[in-house]
Order: sequence, then structure tokens, then C-alpha cells
Amino acid sequence: MSRTRTAARSRAAARSRTAALLAVPLVAGGLLGAAAVPAGAHPRPAAAAPLTCQGRGVDPAAAVRHRTETVIDAPLNTVWKLQTDVARWPSWQPPVASAERLDHGPLRAGSAFRWTIPVPPTPSTPALDLDITSTVRQLERGSCIRWTGPAVDEAHGVRIDGVHVWRFSPTRGGGVRVSTEETHTGPVVDGDVPTATRVLREGLEAWLRDLKTAAEAAEAGGCRP
Repeated sequence: MSRTRTAARSRAAARSRTAALLAVPLVAGGLLGAAAVPAGAHPRPAAAAPLTCQGRGVDPAAAVRHRTETVIDAPLNTVWKLQTDVARWPSWQPPVASAERLDHGPLRAGSAFRWTIPVPPTPSTPALDLDITSTVRQLERGSCIRWTGPAVDEAHGVRIDGVHVWRFSPTRGGGVRVSTEETHTGPVVDGDVPTATRVLREGLEAWLRDLKTAAEAAEAGGCRP
């Protein structure tokens, strides 16, 4: 009987650890907790056709996915420079602790970058340092980006594989419609799809909010990136 109770407690602890680790998204903003939908954001229905860049989209087999968009009142060039200047992400995305390019020159197909997000401890998990290595697979300047890569904490055996697509479309008013879609796969997220999807949604919406805030502030202040 004691062995049965011990096994049950072990299974419960494992479920608790898995749920806690689901708070580790591949997008920076998800670490902010529950985030309101940014002004102008329009989540897409699940049945919508996936976003693509040069014909390639997110992982069609992934159970965890989210798509959303927002309109930014700033020129396309301003928005594009903020999004593609990876090394400066920490300056406008507070959850990103560090970001570095692994190559030089303008961001392009084949470019790689590494960025880190510290995850605070929870009652059931220690503090994590999530190391994300992303590789640009497709890029059309001023139009779209698609990158893939894992988020890993080797010390705690965590790995989440992500595919992320961005599209940028000028609006008649001189702004930019930014659409984004991402999928996650891996044991941690596949173990609780509803929770993982919620975390992904919050992260993508927070990223759009931060991008919108930074681009519009730069434009209003006449200090373009």
C-alpha cells in the first residue's frame, strides 16, 4: 500500500513539474504572465490558412499553435529594423536577457541568433535559463521572415521546438499590419496542449504589443532605429 501511495505522489509531482515548465515559451513576452490583447490585435480563428514566407509555414503537425496580428502606426522600415536588429531586442523586450547574432550583416536566410530568457523559480521547479537558438529559413526583405529552432535548458532536460512566421504588410494609412504565427512541439508542451497554447498566445500578443510600443514611440520621437 505504501508503495502505491509513493507512486501516486511521484506521478502527481511529475504532472506539477510539467505544468510549471509550460510557462516557458519561445516568445519573450510569455514570461510577463497573463497579457491583455494589444490594441489593434486580431487573433485569427484556428481554421485560418497558415501564414507563409516564400511558401513555407509553421509545423502542420503541431498541436500547439497560435496566430495573431496588429496594426502599427509607424513606417514599414521602422518596424522591420526593430524586428530584424536581433542584438537590440533586450532594449525593447524586457523579458529578453540577452540576444546575439551568430553571423554578420543584414538578417537573411541562413542567419542564426541566440537569445536567452531567465525563468524565475516556481514552488515545484528551480530557476531556469532558457537558451534559444534560432535559424532564419526564409526571409523576404520588408515582407516576411520564417525561423525555426529549439529552446533548451540542458540542466533540467527541457526542450521545446518552435517554428515562427512573421508577415509585414503596409496599410493605406502609412502603418504596417504585422501578422505572426508560431507552433511548438516537444514533450513538455504536448503534455498539456490547452495550457501550452494559452502561454504561446500570451507571449505572441505581448511581443506584438512591445513591437508596436517601440515602433510608435520611435516614430513619435523622431528617433527611428
